[in-house]
Amino acid sequence: MALFRRVLLSGSSIWLTLFGVASSVTVKGKPFPSLIDVTIDDLSAGLESGLFTSVDLVRTYVARIIEVNDTLHAVAEINPDALTIAADLDAMRANGQILGPLHGVPILIKNNIATDDKMNNTAGSWSLLGARVGEDSTVAKKLRQAGAIILGKSNLSQWANYRSDNSSNGWSAYGGQVYGAYCPSMDPSGSSSGSGTASAIGLALASLGTETDGSIISPSTKGNLVGIKPTMGLTSRHLVIPISEHQDTVGPMARTVRDAAYILQAIAGYDPKDNYTTAIPDCSTIPNYLAALDVDGLRGARIGIPYNILPTDNSTEILAYYSAIDMMKAAGATLVDADFLDGNAITSSIVLQADFVSNIASYLAELTYNPNDVRSLTDLREFTRNSPLEEYPDRDTAAWDSVLALGYNNTDPRFWEGLQQNYYAGGEAGLLGAIQRNQVDAIILPSSQSPGRAAITGAPIVTVPLGFYPNDTSISKTSRGLVTTGPNVPFGLSFLGDRFTEATLIKLAYAFEQKTMVRNQVQPYIIPTTELGDIVGF
Repeated sequence: MALFRRVLLSGSSIWLTLFGVASSVTVKGKPFPSLIDVTIDDLSAGLESGLFTSVDLVRTYVARIIEVNDTLHAVAEINPDALTIAADLDAMRANGQILGPLHGVPILIKNNIATDDKMNNTAGSWSLLGARVGEDSTVAKKLRQAGAIILGKSNLSQWANYRSDNSSNGWSAYGGQVYGAYCPSMDPSGSSSGSGTASAIGLALASLGTETDGSIISPSTKGNLVGIKPTMGLTSRHLVIPISEHQDTVGPMARTVRDAAYILQAIAGYDPKDNYTTAIPDCSTIPNYLAALDVDGLRGARIGIPYNILPTDNSTEILAYYSAIDMMKAAGATLVDADFLDGNAITSSIVLQADFVSNIASYLAELTYNPNDVRSLTDLREFTRNSPLEEYPDRDTAAWDSVLALGYNNTDPRFWEGLQQNYYAGGEAGLLGAIQRNQVDAIILPSSQSPGRAAITGAPIVTVPLGFYPNDTSISKTSRGLVTTGPNVPFGLSFLGDRFTEATLIKLAYAFEQKTMVRNQVQPYIIPTTELGDIVGF
């Protein structure tokens, strides 16, 4: 964490003067939403009216990060150029040049999404500290082209939770242990843990996460957020530290469906440097996701309920799920029995293992400066086991050990068998088969049950807040003391769809969100106090 403080504080005595300033929800005497509730539309309106500037936003968000980061460890680095970028965007706005609704809006990105600037891209490992790339990752470039300010890098589960079998969600050697914001010592889920916590309490407007199997959906759920796990191939993975080319995807984590749709609109699209994006339908045309937002979007929708794979207990989460079904029916949706053909179809671990050994080597080969000369998974394991900073063997390398023991990569004919096994389990036997056989617009599941069902075929998910565990809930903890279940811990509802049906899922999720407004029912236990009103004119 010493490095974080150096990056955060170098040349920035301005940040330190902000401590102790009383918070306010007025700006220049005008009422304005708190940054824990503010939306892209709110910020755009405030910037356009001159109520505040993008420089004011950066200063405020950095002050908020400083307030809570020693407790939550959500942010690994702050962009040292953020103020300069903000000033340039303010000048463009003053000259009438607006790049879009994200113009001048600060957003965090996960610390496995590369940027060609002064920030690091480490996946939480000291092995990549100081490594450089020759250009921005495509999604980072698209954010900049849309006018967003990349405020910094959010902490994550190291190597996107693909190193150890005895670690914890949200821990990385480089960034420390991320905690959730709804109770002390809360498990933030992984691996986009810092992105979830930061978005939940307004350390930026929103964040980007990545998902291989649950790493957007799960931390979004625990952060009481909207998370969009796009179809694999809708968003580019170029210069994103990989696990699996057959499952990895990049998506937004935000407090509202509308904000998540804005960000997805900005980052989606064809990229010649990621050939999977050639699968985007209609000659790579991206739908207008904002136009899909419809408060009555559930009316006439066909929603599938896969009863044969649902938990049979009467947990708080399951009871809330069935209440959501009743609400959708009342809103005009048709509920359809959509059982999976084989909800227990066996999946193969070979896909991730063989992909990782190939894909990580490909990423490392893209580095223009490789300070520790790590070129392969074998090199990474050697560095990790021999650097005290990596906390080995307390945090082991079991995932990598299994990968290397496999003995082959994704060019081997044996890989094909595992891939087809997954395509069957998630296709005809699973999610896609249930959607297509029953001609439904979406399948709904408790978000805790949804990620793996979509991951193995690269299908999309949108999760929205569904509820919170009540105050009398018994606390459950992991072996490392993180609270997994307890009072006020959020849970979510997932809309799962066929490939490239994000517009439909966004419509359904927005209608559900607007009719329930679950997010507003419980506040995090820790909230930064600094608001724009404390900074504007300071």
